Amino acid sequence: MTVTDPETLVGIGEQEETELRRRRWARDRELRAPRPPQALSTADFLTLGNAVCGFLAIYSVTTNMLIPHITGNGNGGGVVRHGAATAVTLLLLGAMCDLFDGLVARKLRASALGAELDNLADLISFGIAPAYFVAVWGIVSPGTNQGLSAFIALTVLLAVVLRLARFSAVKMRPGVFQGMPCPMGAMTVIAIVLLDPPFLAGLLAIFGVAYLMVSQVEYPKPQGLLATATLAWIVVSIGCLGAWAAGLPGGDVLMHIGAFAQIALAAMAPMLVIRRKVGQKVGDVRARRASSRSC
Repeated sequence: MTVTDPETLVGIGEQEETELRRRRWARDRELRAPRPPQALSTADFLTLGNAVCGFLAIYSVTTNMLIPHITGNGNGGGVVRHGAATAVTLLLLGAMCDLFDGLVARKLRASALGAELDNLADLISFGIAPAYFVAVWGIVSPGTNQGLSAFIALTVLLAVVLRLARFSAVKMRPGVFQGMPCPMGAMTVIAIVLLDPPFLAGLLAIFGVAYLMVSQVEYPKPQGLLATATLAWIVVSIGCLGAWAAGLPGGDVLMHIGAFAQIALAAMAPMLVIRRKVGQKVGDVRARRASSRSC
């Protein structure tokens, strides 16, 4: 029987561990290395799904709301309700894709096209689609002004364009967005339209959302527990819209509660950042006082 020197065994173990670390490092480097511009990553397919959802939302609004209004083939509002619910559900699915594409890009290999694709998809789903929704609302709703609704829809679109351009050009501190994020802005605009408020009040509220998107108000990024809560909220919202579209008992109430909750969340989200800042300042003051007492 051959007896191996313990020191030799230790040396072999260290070599195997070093080789294992080298392989893991090479694998991680390969996964995280950017692909060629012509190649798409898994995250890019989620981003493209966001763009598809935005286009289909516009298509649904056109075929189920605008065309029946123009041709006079609506059936008592059922088609309009179904079209609105379908469009908003598609935009919520687009927001879900937008939530996951960044997480997947950080975990898996990223594409050189990722950032550009994300901006273009966001422009379709959270810029053009909600602006089109507002414009069509101004056409199909009685007692509205098409010119004013088109102007406010244009402010929503321009706010999203400026918001996306600033996001690409300005570096913010980790954990926050400067200005209301586009998905939250789009969902808030649509929530206002679904409530069908008095026309001028609705336009002022939509203009306020557009202003918040280009403002310097800080909003928290959906990370960790907040990302989980955001995903749960999207699922609940889709359920409420489904009940409303199907005409189930209480569907109108659920839709109104969901719309009011979306507006309240958009207004309260900056409070989380403000609370965090206040907590940090209080902690710094206490630390300075404790250090001065110890001296």
